Amino acid sequence: MTDSVPARERPSALASLSGLLPFLKPYRRHFAFAGVALLVAACATLALPLAFKQMIDLGFATAGAANAAGAGSAAHIDFYFLALFGVACVLAAATAARFYAVSWLGERVTADLRAAVYRHVIEQSPVFFETTKTGEVLSRLTTDTTLVQTVVGTSISVALRNTLLFAGGLIMMFVTSPRLSAIMIVTLVAVIAPILAFGRRVRTLSRDSQDRVADASAMAGEVLNAMTVVQAFTHEGIEARRFGESVERAFSTAIRRVRARAWLTVMAILLVFGAIVFVLWLGAHAVMRGDMTGGLLAQFILYSAIVAGATGALAETLGEAQRAAGATERLLELLQSKSAIVSPANPAPLPARSGRGAAFTLDRVTFHYPSRPDRHALDQVSLAVAPGETVAIVGPSGAGKTTLFQLLLRLYDPQAGSIALDGTDVRTLALHDLRGTLGIVPQDTVIFGADAFENIRYGRADATDEEVVAAATRAHAHEFIAQLPEGYKTFLGERGVRLSGGQRQRIAIARALLKNPPLLLLDEATSALDAESERLVQEALEAAMAGRTTLVIAHRLATVKRADRIVVLDQGRIVETGTHDTLVARGGLYAGLAALQFHA
Repeated sequence: MTDSVPARERPSALASLSGLLPFLKPYRRHFAFAGVALLVAACATLALPLAFKQMIDLGFATAGAANAAGAGSAAHIDFYFLALFGVACVLAAATAARFYAVSWLGERVTADLRAAVYRHVIEQSPVFFETTKTGEVLSRLTTDTTLVQTVVGTSISVALRNTLLFAGGLIMMFVTSPRLSAIMIVTLVAVIAPILAFGRRVRTLSRDSQDRVADASAMAGEVLNAMTVVQAFTHEGIEARRFGESVERAFSTAIRRVRARAWLTVMAILLVFGAIVFVLWLGAHAVMRGDMTGGLLAQFILYSAIVAGATGALAETLGEAQRAAGATERLLELLQSKSAIVSPANPAPLPARSGRGAAFTLDRVTFHYPSRPDRHALDQVSLAVAPGETVAIVGPSGAGKTTLFQLLLRLYDPQAGSIALDGTDVRTLALHDLRGTLGIVPQDTVIFGADAFENIRYGRADATDEEVVAAATRAHAHEFIAQLPEGYKTFLGERGVRLSGGQRQRIAIARALLKNPPLLLLDEATSALDAESERLVQEALEAAMAGRTTLVIAHRLATVKRADRIVVLDQGRIVETGTHDTLVARGGLYAGLAALQFHA
């Protein structure tokens, strides 16, 4: 997904940032308040040169005339200085109000954007994660949203403020001296041209820089999640070198962006201040000729400084906007990605069922993974499971056992055939309803960075503590949990690093038991257990299977000998079906698998 939009086809920065409008619209009143404060602050700033002109031409001139006449002048001077201070007070109050309003908006919009992107990402099908690295998604959720926060919370306000100051200052310059203003305009055109020329390059480099940072983050996340393997194969040096090279690529791209922005700043400052010096020189000669007063020249100088400052600030803001435009594009790419698996617009209701569990059927199901289109994971598979039946799925690695579970959960849809739950096609059911009827204990146990209560309660969010303890007891997890330092409130560590493999597996089993689904999927549910733990958990699982339909995947055939039926998969096809004794007597693939384990 990195850099998926060619540079020549990318929209302008303004068009990219317009994608944020849906997140800005709910806060129209806050924007209106910020706009009023911004307008008042800009007007107060534009009033300052007028106050200075009045103070110089009237205050000092009146004071000089009063001194010549022998009269006091303090009252005149005090009045103009108080007026100047009053304008400053208005400016301070309006600026503070603007700062608070736009900062609040920046924080609020960024929080909404992060939540929306995360909510959208976790609803994607596994196809999305086959082509997108987790580290890249995290980079977009953090680094890119921070850039957007800068734009919404600062840059937009600064841009609007300086646009007002630029326009107002320019108008007042023409009111003050049309001749000098015309000369200034010519130089400003010369300033804007290189800004626009460099802006597109800065924006392209900004997006490239963010992509390189995302690549480095993705690499680091992948390695940190596999530290045991990295260290076991002594790849620390290799991985450190790979990450260092990735960081250097990000650094090189960032330096190119910084260099482009530096040249932009140099040109803007030189041209702007060159124009100011030239115009001041002309103005000084006009005062010497008596064509304008000193106060008028001071007024023009201040307005010129305002316009020049606004131009420089706009150039800087444009650079930030270019960076944020690249970040916004990347975030919108995530938001615009469509999941291959979605709930139907008008989902069918869940079928009514008795307490004996759910029934499901597979009718000539053919499926291949999107990343492996030339190899069928399942090929013309048909299977019917009755309510309350326990069916074991066995076969060599890669036979399609786990794929079958993924299709039942509708993580994928088959390319051909259909799957029905209690006679209803699963594609007509809401995803939440379908998956709510299924409980799964996966082969790779997932433990979250939380305490035991929260990990088991993941099976049913509204479960009471007593229900959690009961589920843990049935899964033979209560004893070791009670011995933890804080019992069920003990933090289990990231990915459950404080637990053994067997303990993690029993937590996962307790989670599934707490959910109490009509259809239970056990994917190598006892694979990480020692003999004693397996015996205890097997007893718990047999009790849990009562009154529900159970589908069991196991390489360890001892766990499936007492299943009602055994289905043998090989290369995506069902090759045998029957009980343990009949399949052993038949002498086929199952008999060979059984002989490998029961030979002794």
